[in-house]
Amino acid sequence: MQILDNRKAVGTWPLLRLGFRPFFLLGSTLAALVIALWVFAMQGYNFWGPPLGGWLAWHRHELIFGFAGAIIAGFLLTAVQAWTGRSSLGGKPLGVLVAIWLVARLAWWSGSPQLLLLANLLFFASVALIMAHLLWAVRQTRNYPIVAVLALLLGADALTLLGVLQANDAWQRQGTWAAVWLAAAMLGLIGGRVIPFFTQRGLGRACAVKPWGWLDNALLVVTALVATLFALGVALQAHAWLGLVFSALAVGHGIRLVRWFDGGVLRVPLLWSLHLAYAWLVIACISMALWHFGLHGGISQALHALTVGALGGSILAMLARVSLGHTGRPLQLPRGFTLAFMLLNLGGLFRVLAVGVWYQPAIWLAAICWVGAFVQYLCCYAPMLCRARADGQPG
Repeated sequence: MQILDNRKAVGTWPLLRLGFRPFFLLGSTLAALVIALWVFAMQGYNFWGPPLGGWLAWHRHELIFGFAGAIIAGFLLTAVQAWTGRSSLGGKPLGVLVAIWLVARLAWWSGSPQLLLLANLLFFASVALIMAHLLWAVRQTRNYPIVAVLALLLGADALTLLGVLQANDAWQRQGTWAAVWLAAAMLGLIGGRVIPFFTQRGLGRACAVKPWGWLDNALLVVTALVATLFALGVALQAHAWLGLVFSALAVGHGIRLVRWFDGGVLRVPLLWSLHLAYAWLVIACISMALWHFGLHGGISQALHALTVGALGGSILAMLARVSLGHTGRPLQLPRGFTLAFMLLNLGGLFRVLAVGVWYQPAIWLAAICWVGAFVQYLCCYAPMLCRARADGQPG
């Protein structure tokens, strides 16, 4: 059976052999396009008619559900093969899932709100069901929380798109904020496993830092509860008790970061990029705590520390590493790619500091940095994603 599976995989068009290939490619392309079109739309330059619900609704939705959703799907549909020892989605079935994702993106200009809702929900439902099936087949309970987070993302997407259909801005905000913190929960869950492991392997240490199960579980549960409070609209109002919750999250993530750190990380871009992205998560939690305590009025700063710095930074770092490993190449960055990590983090800094008279220039600088980082990824990695593995293996 293994021989037959390998022959079938090798005979498949390389781009559809595993989930990371099409979704990393398309997700990164969308990341660059969304920000480029958004900043031009803010200045009144519309290259074509506005999407359903307007540019703000599109911007909110596509960066978290379109871009981050594609990367999450690509990573999980690839990783689950190693977790379970069973073949993951590939070939024509993967092509169908990619087609659903593409239809969901184009549906914003279809004039059909029903198609927009159906295609987007069908995508997340499909990914959740595929993951549930593969994990259930081997009774891998350790990864069941991932399916739960995917199901919650489906619900957040439904709330957001119903807000678009009903022109209800509150529902849109609640849904997208909930999704952002669900993505943070996924970052905490997956990052808690791969960052110490990658650090150990990358530096040649004898063993990885052992996880504290109680802390890992607490961070996941509390972050999921925070996402629920955003979905209900509660966390969008300042409450001192929520300031305490976010303070606890900052301390928990900070403890993890300190435990994982090794001085050798600073010499390896594939590692410091991951650690720096996780540090942005701590900053976002601190900023949210300060906002809930009434100590600063910029909830947008907390949001963009999380979305640009933590999520964008961790995604770019994972794209760079996973794309190398799963295409059979040495874990050595393409020449000059460290610039992409620097641009991404510089963009996060510009976006968080975009206030007052510096708002417009900072927004443009942040956009240029973000687009530049993902364009560099596409230039360096797109050929790898579209070609067979360098070692001749399937996948």
